[in-house]
Amino acid sequence: MRTTWNGAISFGLVVIPVGLAPATKPAARQADVSFRLLHRDCQTPIKQKRWCPFHDREVGPEEVVRGWEVRKGEFVIVEEAELEAIEREASSRAIEIERFVPVQEVDPVYFDRHYFLVPAAGVAARRPYALLLRAMQETGMAALGRFVLAGKEKLALIRPRGDALMLETLFAAEDVYSDAEIVQAVSTVETKAAELALARQVVESLAGKLDLAALAYEYRRDLRALLEEKLLKAERPATVPPPTQEAPVIDLMEALRRTVAEAKKRKKASPATKQRAKQTRRAAAKKTG
Repeated sequence: MRTTWNGAISFGLVVIPVGLAPATKPAARQADVSFRLLHRDCQTPIKQKRWCPFHDREVGPEEVVRGWEVRKGEFVIVEEAELEAIEREASSRAIEIERFVPVQEVDPVYFDRHYFLVPAAGVAARRPYALLLRAMQETGMAALGRFVLAGKEKLALIRPRGDALMLETLFAAEDVYSDAEIVQAVSTVETKAAELALARQVVESLAGKLDLAALAYEYRRDLRALLEEKLLKAERPATVPPPTQEAPVIDLMEALRRTVAEAKKRKKASPATKQRAKQTRRAAAKKTG
């Protein structure tokens, strides 16, 4: 597996050589089909220019400086040398483990980027990797630490994933919004026993085995098909979407009953029948906006 960073996990006197390999593709963070802005008349890519409205002219890279806006139109200037002075030492190649915590206590909302931790090539160097993996698997623990990647300090969580170790870079606590407003709003809602019983039936009727291979974006698939079609034939005129209509008010109990009944029918239906039902639901959704 190709690694993009090589160093070692370090805690106490233990040093475990590892490499980082991205666990997700770049397309996972953005559409896998990228577009460029063109001039409609000649289909020439448009260039973005650095333009100073005060001097009414384009400025070069050497004239650009970073500024932190403290008030509207007022900036604190920061030079590149000042930023370099407080950057973490990029030569550090250690993932410093600070503590071990129960893995279930780490909320996934803090996860930023995902990497596989790749063991070293030598058999002897792989032994401490395997030892740490087995110990974390048996104790249900994950490791919190920090390291330097591309000159920037990163908070990290190391956790077992099957028979491999993963490293997740983490958001800082101040970067995650509080959900207190939602919790307060939900705490004021009373649920009726009959509604809750029907809701449980909905969950149970739709329960099934997790098939990660089936996870796919329908938009991505349709976009690829659209682009391939445009390569083969002339562009068709665009259609105007129907106006958005306000969603009708529905009875909660009736909606739950219908959902349970529909789920039971889908379990009994053949694959062809399921496909027709899916197409019918999509058509109905378009009509209601």
